[in-house]
Amino acid sequence: MQIRTQSGAVMYESEFRAYTKANGGPSWETTTTEVLEALGADVVFEGPQATGGTVYQYSQANGVEQVDGKWYTKYILGPVFTDTTDENGNITTAAANEAAYKAAKDIDQAKSVRSTRDTKLAECDWRVIKAAETATTLDAAWATYRQALRDVTAQSGFPWTITWPDAP
Repeated sequence: MQIRTQSGAVMYESEFRAYTKANGGPSWETTTTEVLEALGADVVFEGPQATGGTVYQYSQANGVEQVDGKWYTKYILGPVFTDTTDENGNITTAAANEAAYKAAKDIDQAKSVRSTRDTKLAECDWRVIKAAETATTLDAAWATYRQALRDVTAQSGFPWTITWPDAP
C-alpha cells in the first residue's frame, strides 16, 4: 500500500511507519483510514494503466493525482527521453537517446524472435534426421515449413510483426 502525506510525499506503508516513528509519531497495529486521517495522510489507490502507444512504450508510474477526493497512482506511456550530459560535458539529445533505446529494443526483440524460430526448428529436426537416416526425402510440407521458419527474419515487419507459419 502506498500513502500520501500532508507534505505530498508518497511512500510505502513500511516507509510511512518508519518515518512517523522517527519523527516522534505514534506506532499502530493496523493501518486504517482513521489512523491515516489522524496522521494527516491518505491511501494512494492504484490508478488505471496507460494504454496505447508503440512497441517501444510501456505504462509507467508518474506521480499521483486526486480524483473525486481520492489519491491514485498516475500512469503515462514511457519511457520519456530528455537531453543528457555525460561526465565530460558532452550533451546527447533526447532524440539520440530515444534512437539508441529503440535500436537496443529492436536487437532484443530480434534475438527473442530468432530464439523462438530456433526452438520451432529444433522441434522438427527429428524429421530431417529420420529422412537422412532412412535415405528418404523429407516430406515437402515439412521442408516448406522449415524454410518458412528460416525466412521469418526476412518478413517486412521483423522483428516486431511476425506471421509464424503453421506446422503441417
